[in-house]
Amino acid sequence: MDLNDSLTTGISDFFDVEGQEIPEELPMMAVRDVVIFNYMIIPLFVGRPASISAINDAMMKDKLILLATQKDATLDEPGPDDIYRVGMVCMIMRTLKLPDGRMKVLIQALSKAKIDEIPKHTPHLLAKITVLKDKEIKTVTVEIEAMMRTVREHTEKILSLKGIISADLVMILNSIEEPGRLADLVISNLHLKTAESQEVLETLDQVARLKKVAEFLRKELEVSTMQAKIESDAKDEMSKSQREYYLREQLHALKKELGDEDERSEEIDELRGKIRKTKMPKDVRKEAIKQLKRFEMMHPDASEATIVRTYLDWIIDIPWRQSTQDKLDLPEALKVLDADHYGLEKVKERILEYLAVRKLNKSTKGPILCFVGPPGVGKTSLGRSIARAMGRKFFRLSLGGMHDEAEIRGHRRTYIGAMPGRIIQGLKNTGSNNPVFMMDEIDKVGQDYRGDPSSALLEVLDPEQNFSFSDHYLNMPFDLSKVMFIVTANMADTIPAPLYDRMEIIRLSGYTQEEKQVIARRYLLPRQIKENGLKKKNISVDDKVLEKIITNYTREAGLRNLEREIGKVCRKVARKIAEGGRGPYKISGRTLAGYLGPVQFAPEDELDTIDQPGLATGLAWTEAGGVMLYIEVAILKGKGNIILTGQLGDVMKESAQAALSFCRSKLDKLNLPDTYFEEIDIHVHVPAGAIPKDGPSAGVTMATALYSALSGKKVRPDIAMTGEITLRGRVLPIGGLKEKALAALRAGIKTVIIPHENKKDLVEIPVDLRQRLQFIPVKSMNRILNIAFVK
Repeated sequence: MDLNDSLTTGISDFFDVEGQEIPEELPMMAVRDVVIFNYMIIPLFVGRPASISAINDAMMKDKLILLATQKDATLDEPGPDDIYRVGMVCMIMRTLKLPDGRMKVLIQALSKAKIDEIPKHTPHLLAKITVLKDKEIKTVTVEIEAMMRTVREHTEKILSLKGIISADLVMILNSIEEPGRLADLVISNLHLKTAESQEVLETLDQVARLKKVAEFLRKELEVSTMQAKIESDAKDEMSKSQREYYLREQLHALKKELGDEDERSEEIDELRGKIRKTKMPKDVRKEAIKQLKRFEMMHPDASEATIVRTYLDWIIDIPWRQSTQDKLDLPEALKVLDADHYGLEKVKERILEYLAVRKLNKSTKGPILCFVGPPGVGKTSLGRSIARAMGRKFFRLSLGGMHDEAEIRGHRRTYIGAMPGRIIQGLKNTGSNNPVFMMDEIDKVGQDYRGDPSSALLEVLDPEQNFSFSDHYLNMPFDLSKVMFIVTANMADTIPAPLYDRMEIIRLSGYTQEEKQVIARRYLLPRQIKENGLKKKNISVDDKVLEKIITNYTREAGLRNLEREIGKVCRKVARKIAEGGRGPYKISGRTLAGYLGPVQFAPEDELDTIDQPGLATGLAWTEAGGVMLYIEVAILKGKGNIILTGQLGDVMKESAQAALSFCRSKLDKLNLPDTYFEEIDIHVHVPAGAIPKDGPSAGVTMATALYSALSGKKVRPDIAMTGEITLRGRVLPIGGLKEKALAALRAGIKTVIIPHENKKDLVEIPVDLRQRLQFIPVKSMNRILNIAFVK
């Protein structure tokens, strides 16, 4: 609030509080860097817990609070000794809670008060006070009148130097008749040190206070006069610079007549020629010519000249209308995709469909595809293959951990070091307006005070909007409709709903053992042989060895760990050759452990653990693919409690409660007495206790394990199940069926029980996988109890 506004507020907007009774005890709040005077109305932003507590306490009573200035503004929790002993009793006029947890408060100063005692410190300070009154002036003497007139004149001069003087302001100053009130109103708007303002506040003699204010005004007038002089000198210097520029331009014209062109002229002519040759829209060309004229008129050493020159370079270098020619030969495109990736038929089919439509309709918009799948299934490398198959340029942008909206939209040119966003930068790097543009990890985009990048991406990834994408730096629309955007994510749940709605989702579930074996033979092993400096004749790995690496040394949906293990074998062979070994080295099942160490995973051993009642095998989905979920239940003597361990989330805890209720409804079938559950405790544990677990697909497994423990029957070790359960035993559908089926196959499971409503999803599972696993759709838990137990 400046001096002009504050003076007006002090006179016209002051709330009538005459006769307001002030209690002897008031909640107290410390304020920083401001001393509050009588008749002030001021907004405050409150963030400290103690301050918010004091405000709330005052609002619950009579809205009165004591505000006192703290001596050291850097202290976050000032004590009684850190606060001046004279403050101001204020009334809270308005409060507003802000989204960041702070509070905005509008207060009105009522009366000075002295702090006698602070009997309470928590949750906020409570002060016992004595109200202080100014010494009354019975008669305004000539000396006092002269001093008041001096204060008014000095105030008017200061405002005049700052260019904010007005007739209303003069009237307000002349209308104040009390010396103390005039002193308080003026001093509250001078930028004084806190100690100086506090000294004035504690002065109860109105005449003495007015004298101090007059002295401070005199100093402020000297500073304001000097400031005005400095500004005037700077303006004269600017006029001098403009005159020099005019003379320099005249010199340039003379040199041109004499045929003696300078380097700047050549630079401007070069830019003009580039603008003329570059293919760009009319509006963009018009803006480029306008900026070039500005650049031509500027002094070469001016800071603005560098900004304009950089802007012109960006306008010229961006591929406004430069496109690459699409390869529309569908058989050739399929050949390229097959050469780079094995399997992934759905993705290849979608790319060929786009090429077919593009062949028939040249103006079709670029698709926006989202590959969702666990790490290592080839999402990013698939984008490069698509670009190669279509004959387009490729650019990859990682969105993981991005918090700043300017990364997408760019910075405005008013900022130092401003640049376009990553979208425009990528297009400039490719030199084409129709590249394959891959955005990795869209499910890991963040947001903070700098903006929300996911909201900025809405315009980029919406076909109805991206034909006129606006970058803050360029401040001109760019057509992104020709770009083929491919987005990747490990899981779709964390993608913002508006973004998810704009993308075509293609799920990459993972690879079967056979697919991994083919990929390892065709791609991974040759690549690792080359990267480790070997030749094909140096090493021999047969299919059985690859199968053993896949089964016993990796457990993943993708291929990264498999390639690491193959690389480890190749490195050890490379070391032997470097040490003088002749080779070739044949890797067999017997020698594999010498290269990779002991077996890491043994599926048959894990299934052998399901050998007693109370154990069941379930299937779960994670962002790394499907995993096995083993449920253990123990029946103990107790008082009817249920114990859940294994870092279970709320959903799994509710599934356990539902499973228990279902089993309690089967007392007759279990041949258990009515009071049985009151005499036992049930402990449900999901192993790997260090790993948090949650999700809606473990209900049937928990119910089966619990029923097994109560009945004494063993669950078949070759069977796994997935599905949610209701209290009536109905089995509800789940997601991620293909990933769970792959996990079951990796673990050696033969039979998978699934919800009946997921029967339609079996068409998404490859035929060879369906032939190796028996899927049993069920509608109720009774059906599961009939088939899950060992006969």
